[in-house]
Amino acid sequence: MNISILTYGSRGDLQPYLALAVGLQKADHAVTLAGPQRFESFVASYNVNYVPLPGDPEELSRAFNQAGDNPFRMVASMRNHVLGIAPQVVSQILHAAQNADLLVHSFAFTTGAHSLARHLNIPDVSVQTFPMFAPTGDYPNVAFPHLGRLGNLLSHRFATQVFWHGGNLGFGQIQHLLPDSFPRTLYWPFANPDERLRTPLLFAISPSVIPPSADWPANISVTGYLFLDDETYQPPEALSAFLAAGASPVCVSFGSMVNDRAEKTGRTLLEAFARRNERAVILTGWGGWRAEPIPENILYLDAAPHSWLLPRCKTFIHHGGAGTTAAGLRAGIPAIVVSHAADQPFWGRRVQALGVGPAPIPIKKLTAPRLLAALAQAEAPAVISAAQVLGRQIRAEDGLQAAIKLIEQENTRFTLKNKNL
Repeated sequence: MNISILTYGSRGDLQPYLALAVGLQKADHAVTLAGPQRFESFVASYNVNYVPLPGDPEELSRAFNQAGDNPFRMVASMRNHVLGIAPQVVSQILHAAQNADLLVHSFAFTTGAHSLARHLNIPDVSVQTFPMFAPTGDYPNVAFPHLGRLGNLLSHRFATQVFWHGGNLGFGQIQHLLPDSFPRTLYWPFANPDERLRTPLLFAISPSVIPPSADWPANISVTGYLFLDDETYQPPEALSAFLAAGASPVCVSFGSMVNDRAEKTGRTLLEAFARRNERAVILTGWGGWRAEPIPENILYLDAAPHSWLLPRCKTFIHHGGAGTTAAGLRAGIPAIVVSHAADQPFWGRRVQALGVGPAPIPIKKLTAPRLLAALAQAEAPAVISAAQVLGRQIRAEDGLQAAIKLIEQENTRFTLKNKNL
């Protein structure tokens, strides 16, 4: 089967779909992955056919950080980012899908990819790394605090309407610029009255972290995380030496977060670590800041595979991105979430609810005393034990194979449906 996978965002957004592409290729499918141009060389190292998409996700990250937890501003940020590059993106998407038997798409392509699949008369599968478009009273939409069962349910329906109408407004503005081969009408993939005919929605999340809800229809599944492990990683000498020189360090990673608070945040971290005499590895990512001179208890790195580094650390301080949260939970170490925007407060609250970390700290409220208190809470025996238990549960799962099986089943179901028409 020829499968095209469409995604967009930071490396953390791309990586689960690259893992899926690698897994599908091992299952004898031909795969084309479309994602941001800046990750072309990274994907090439895994021998996956890649169609680069224009636009810089770093700009989107900055806009999301400015939007904070405001759902209207988040949708507006995405729409404004898309408007300037949509014709070029659509052209590349059409190229990526030209021989496809099935489309897999992420959150950003929910409407457009489904509409294209209908236009091409092929099946599509939505694979998402955070719970969206799946109304439930169990917990709220990722952009809202807990509101009780009815409030939670309404928050999901409200967020879906904001996404749909916000996206449609943008589509109307650029429709005349799109290639003639792109569909002129947008369709919602989860609207069919017969739930068996809706696009499958797969949440690439551990069921130990987000259990399937009894409120969900049959087209929604929780498969488990899609991890991409770098089995060939060789740590730089500086990292090996630092790890060997003392006790397990704290790891800090704010990933793709880009904002004007980087220096203030960096100094807050250093103050807290100095007061606790704590060793730390700080992954600077896109928006990193480095102290000069560098304290002896600190090692700065641009990046390192979480799958290699985190099991060698004691605590993980991070922004609460879906992929970063997943990596930390699998490692089985306590987490401290310093949330910046979008779905990050949701994951921070989930970390707290699972007992594997303290309450999340919004980036605007991060202070050395708050961080010191969180570090102390993360060292509680009950938190360490809960993190270890959850880590073992996640490592025992195989989300990749579960997702591949459901994708293959959807192709078979779609083929049988067409034969019966």
